[in-house]
Amino acid sequence: MQETSLEKDLDVVISDDGKSLSQYQYVYNKVVRILRMINRTIRYKERGIMVRLYKSLVRPHLEYCVSAWSPHYLKDKELLEQVQHRFTCMFKD
Repeated sequence: MQETSLEKDLDVVISDDGKSLSQYQYVYNKVVRILRMINRTIRYKERGIMVRLYKSLVRPHLEYCVSAWSPHYLKDKELLEQVQHRFTCMFKD
């Protein structure tokens, strides 16, 4: 088993082998925590309010420094798309 070390600088996580899988997991975990907080605290989940909360609290984390850790693999893109899916499931119909 090969041991890798991670470096975190300016909130971007890169491993010593140059892969940024840890960054995807880090961002995913961070935004899922934010989505849970929104879901717990907002009682009236009107679509306009929820979209503004998503754009102001979640999206900046997804877009931060994306040129440095841009997803190349399908599994990484799907992980980040799960965030949008989780968000759309929060709406009351």
